Amino acid sequence: MQPDTRPRRAWRKQATAVGKRVREGRPGTSGGSAGDREVLDLVAEPYDSVAESERRLAELQRAFATREDDRAVFLAVYARTTEAVAARIERDEFEDPDWVADYLVAFANRYREAVHDYERGDLSAVADPWQLAFDSAAAPDSLVIQDALLGVNAHINYDLAFALADVGIDSERSAKLADHRAVTEVLRTIVDDIQDLLAETYAPGLERVDESMGRADERLAIFTIDECRSSAWRNAVGLTSRFRVRRWFSRRITHATATGAAYLLLGTRASDTVQEALGEFESGVETDGQAEAQHGGAESQGDSAGDDPVHEM
Repeated sequence: MQPDTRPRRAWRKQATAVGKRVREGRPGTSGGSAGDREVLDLVAEPYDSVAESERRLAELQRAFATREDDRAVFLAVYARTTEAVAARIERDEFEDPDWVADYLVAFANRYREAVHDYERGDLSAVADPWQLAFDSAAAPDSLVIQDALLGVNAHINYDLAFALADVGIDSERSAKLADHRAVTEVLRTIVDDIQDLLAETYAPGLERVDESMGRADERLAIFTIDECRSSAWRNAVGLTSRFRVRRWFSRRITHATATGAAYLLLGTRASDTVQEALGEFESGVETDGQAEAQHGGAESQGDSAGDDPVHEM
C-alpha cells in the first residue's frame, strides 16, 4: 500500500503560496484605523522605564477591551509576560538586570510604535507582520487564537531581533545571551497562565483543547517560543554585524520569516466554513457533529457497560 502523499502535497502548495505572497511585497489593507484619540494618546510618547511600560500597556489593553477591539487579545498576553519578566528584574535574578530592563523597554516600544503608526493610518511605517495582525484583529470573523498568535509572531519573530540590536548585544555577549535565555525560561513558566487567561476571558472552547491534549500543547508552545527566540538572537547578531551584506540578509530573513508565518496563521481564512467552525469551537458552542459524537460515545459506553460481566452481577 502506497503512503498517502496528499498532506505533503497540500503543505508544499500552501508553502509555495505563502512564499509568493511574501515576495509580492506589502499585504493588502483595509486602510488602517480611523484613529482613536485616546489610543493615540496612550502610544504617542516612548516608554522610558519598565514600570511605565507595564502601566501603559495595561492601560492600552483596557482601552482595547472597552472598545471590543480584538487587539486586546494579544496585549493581554503581552502584558502578562511583561509583568512576569519585570518581577524577575525586581528580584535581581538576571546577570545584568539593567540590560534586561533596557531590553524590555525597547521591546515594548517596538510594539507601541506599531500601534501608533497603524492607528494614525501611516501604514507605510507599519511592518508587514504587524499590519497583517492588526488587519486580522479588525475583521469581524477574527479568531482569538489567531489574534494571539499573530501578535506573538510579529513581536517575537520580527520585533525582538531589532529590539536586541537597539539595546546592543556586543559587550559581554555571553552574559547577555544567558539573560536572553533566562527570559525564555520566564516565559516557559507562564504558558499555563496564558492559556487559562485566553480561555477564561476570550475563548472558553480553548479549555477543551487544553484538557484533550494534556501537556502536549504546553510542550509545543514552549518549543515554539524557544525556537523563535533563539532565531531572533541569531538575527540580532546579524543586524549588529560590521558587514553590510550580513545586516541586509538578517533584515530580509527576519521580515520573510515573520511575514510568512503570519500568512500561514491566516490560512484558515481561505475557507469561510473552516473559519466559522473554528469560531464556534473557540466560543464553546457545540456543533451538531460534536453533539452527535458525544452522544454516540455515551451510547457506546452504555452498551459496553451492559455487556460487562461485572455489571451483570
